[in-house]
Amino acid sequence: MSRSDRLFEVIQILRAAQSPVRAEDLAAQLEVSKRTIYRDIAALQAMRTPVEGEAGIGYVLRKGYDLPPLNFDEEEIEALHVGLAMLMRTGDGALQQAAARVGRKISNVHASAEWLQVAPYGAPQDNPDCGCVPIALLRQAVRSAQKLRLSYVNKEDIQSTRVLRPLALIYHVDCTLMAAWCELRSGFRHFRTDRMMTAELLDAEFSAEAPFLRRLWQEQEGNRFVFGL
Repeated sequence: MSRSDRLFEVIQILRAAQSPVRAEDLAAQLEVSKRTIYRDIAALQAMRTPVEGEAGIGYVLRKGYDLPPLNFDEEEIEALHVGLAMLMRTGDGALQQAAARVGRKISNVHASAEWLQVAPYGAPQDNPDCGCVPIALLRQAVRSAQKLRLSYVNKEDIQSTRVLRPLALIYHVDCTLMAAWCELRSGFRHFRTDRMMTAELLDAEFSAEAPFLRRLWQEQEGNRFVFGL
């Protein structure tokens, strides 16, 4: 989470709180150290955000402070609610946490749509403690156009190590795929995240070729995947 996003999240937590929130509780929710929270509070106060309190007691946001509202109509709110809930089916832990943060921000300024429910069953959770490759790492590789060294086990249970140029992530109900240009095979390949043994970001980038490769992949795949709305 970037610092600006974290500062926004601190404000949102304090806005929703009914009593002072301790630095250690903020740190636990945002997965940072207490020292980081102290710096964030100081930064907000320097920007004249009306945060009051002190270390050891807790912090409150003075009443009357608000952020610009999000302007969504009723059906847009319902679409966001369903879309965010469906992220629970991807197995992407970092996206799930981000969805929860977005949901809290929306619910602070709009009525909730809890009557719309999405079943959570889907792809297995990408828990690094269980040896899974974090999907967030794969998204980072696609976003930054960084090459990736991947240890992979195919459906025949044969393991290989490849250097990839990751191009896209495709979320299915029961698994997540990464589309990439495989340097070992000199072609486009799709890799299931639940068959990835290890993944390592390399220093080598391919930013110049990424748009061209992605267009070629999209042309090759035709209508198999939704590429954007």
